[in-house]
Amino acid sequence: MAEGLRIGGEAPDFTLRDQFGQDVTLSAFRGHKAVAILFYPFAFSGVCTGELGGVRARLADFLSFDTEVLAISCDPIYSLRAFADAEGLNFPLLSDFWPHGAVSSAYEVFDERRGMPRRSSYVIDKDGILRWSVHNANPDGRDLDEHVAQLRAALV
Repeated sequence: MAEGLRIGGEAPDFTLRDQFGQDVTLSAFRGHKAVAILFYPFAFSGVCTGELGGVRARLADFLSFDTEVLAISCDPIYSLRAFADAEGLNFPLLSDFWPHGAVSSAYEVFDERRGMPRRSSYVIDKDGILRWSVHNANPDGRDLDEHVAQLRAALV
């Protein structure tokens, strides 16, 4: 993790629109839920489709302990809606489309050359503090077991 963000520091707040055009604000979860933020490169790409389908299949594991899952890409909301509908994704897909990559940049995962976020994850506790992060190479899917374990640890 670069010097701006640090484990134990406050997570950068944001408001982004989901696949239904509704605003989702990170700080709205403060005091209520821990949040897993999953940055992913592109809707409809092979690895992203597979791993977000894995989250869908295990959503009860992610949400059974007062946790919210927010998946963020730089795709426009219309693409995210089509992606969610096509894949049956029933959790928030947030659009960091405009200003392009602003939230991805705040979390230090924006690839300016390719115009997309890197495949990275953060766990934020109920107090809005960064508790864990992992950064995968774009061709490599996430270890969902590790994500679930880190979410549980953030609630202790």
